[in-house]
Amino acid sequence: MNFLFLGDIVGRAGRNIVIEKLKDLIDQYEIDFVIANGENSAGGYGITEEICNNLFDAGVDVITSGNHIWDQKETMNHIIKENRLLRPMNFQEGTPGRGFEIFEKKGFKIGVMNIMGNVYMKKCEEVFPYVEEQLKRINLKKEVDFLAVDFHAEITSEKQAMGHLLDGKATFVVGTHTHTPTLDFRILEHGTAYQTDAGMCGDYNSVIGMNKENAILKFFKKKSDRLVPVIKDATICGIKVIADDKTGLAKDIQPIMVGGNLKYNN
Repeated sequence: MNFLFLGDIVGRAGRNIVIEKLKDLIDQYEIDFVIANGENSAGGYGITEEICNNLFDAGVDVITSGNHIWDQKETMNHIIKENRLLRPMNFQEGTPGRGFEIFEKKGFKIGVMNIMGNVYMKKCEEVFPYVEEQLKRINLKKEVDFLAVDFHAEITSEKQAMGHLLDGKATFVVGTHTHTPTLDFRILEHGTAYQTDAGMCGDYNSVIGMNKENAILKFFKKKSDRLVPVIKDATICGIKVIADDKTGLAKDIQPIMVGGNLKYNN
């Protein structure tokens, strides 16, 4: 089974390049299942029902999210009826929507887990004990054939620790939220593919996808406008993971960068 995971889609530029290029990427890399983090796709803040449908039509199977999931008011109602749109699983009990779902494709059961970190992030359940408890009922090659995890978190050490906690228990663990791709993509000791951050689908001539002039003013603590996404020259950033159908673990992980001003040469 071949998976494609796309980092945070930021604004119109990120949406447009994904919608334009995704079907070609699916064909080029023989992708079976696509996951994309869409929490910044609506002008940098949240996601809408229309954008969800546009991404699904383009070939995305599941949309994950993070701390910006509620920035668009309509999402609170839409997420209840759309099981392909996930919010962090460790949000407080009673939060609308779901953070884990099992999807069937090509005769396999694919579990997708969306979790959020605790360091420098909005309040949510302590993620490490929470995930450990959830793994008692979500077992690779029992309840699911494959388990994909989007860990939406701020700091490198928290993401790396989660990768090692889930090593051998998930097909892959990929970090999101910091919008900058890391070069530590690899298969961990017990067979789980890992990358600290997949980066973003957006314009990298920016500050994490947002207008750089306004961002600089904010760091000077000067009066500035609201940060808005740059909409010129976007790059698709993500990873391809090849998984073993028998074990559910990873056989290979490869970064994907398409378009824009960010390049990767292997």
